[in-house]
Amino acid sequence: MPTFRAPDGTVLACHVSGDGLPLICLPGGPMRASAYFGDLGGLAAAGHRVVGLDLRGTGASAAATDPASYRCDRLVDDVEALRLHLGLDRMRLLGHSAGAELATLYTARYPKRVSDLVLVTPGSQAVGGRVTAEDRLEIARLRREEEWFPAAFEALQAITENRATDADWEAVAPFTHGRWDAAARAHRAAGADQRNREAAAVYDAEGAFTPVVTREALTAFEGRTLLLAAEFDVAAPPRTVAAAAEAFPHAETVVLPGAGHFPWHDDPEEFVRAVTGFLG
Repeated sequence: MPTFRAPDGTVLACHVSGDGLPLICLPGGPMRASAYFGDLGGLAAAGHRVVGLDLRGTGASAAATDPASYRCDRLVDDVEALRLHLGLDRMRLLGHSAGAELATLYTARYPKRVSDLVLVTPGSQAVGGRVTAEDRLEIARLRREEEWFPAAFEALQAITENRATDADWEAVAPFTHGRWDAAARAHRAAGADQRNREAAAVYDAEGAFTPVVTREALTAFEGRTLLLAAEFDVAAPPRTVAAAAEAFPHAETVVLPGAGHFPWHDDPEEFVRAVTGFLG
């Protein structure tokens, strides 16, 4: 497991699998250890050297001495430190969910250092995106025939109306996956121990995102961008992902049918095909 130092001295870790050109992968959560990526549906076996970064305070990376450094825009320095550690002039960068926000901010700050950008079921605050309550409920209604739907939908309504309890957050779990099976339940159960809640509370704190500045900076990005949305994703509905794509000069959006927020779990073959087809 390679380790390296961030500019402030924090020791960071990354996990490498596969051969071929590196693909730097930034986890979401926010602030969840990269272990939840697994093998990203088999990307490593498909000819990519997958490099999963444990953000500071998660996984095998050391905790920050300054909690404010968990803010998304400040984590850009850690991603740059990884690029330098790997000796890459330009890199292929993948970000999932909240990690897509970090990938976006990195690309905006270092547009010449990214050749290809893959944003998987991405958050879009960094470019001014907004998901409405109706966006989430509309996607959720696609699952109305599933046996768990009534309780999960009632809980989702409570969340969108800002009256949620801890039980409601647990009840909406089936919406996170395209299939609520044993593998999805295990993935959900592992999440609590993989996430740094203190760091997560700082990730999108005030000042983390300046969308107007970010969108202007992205005009200098000459690389290509793939935004992967998922048909059943209530966290990043396809409509909002397509709208976010407008912030990137050379972007395409692909919607994976039948998938949720973790599409490499729901349909690994289609996920790998989409990413590999884009990267070439």
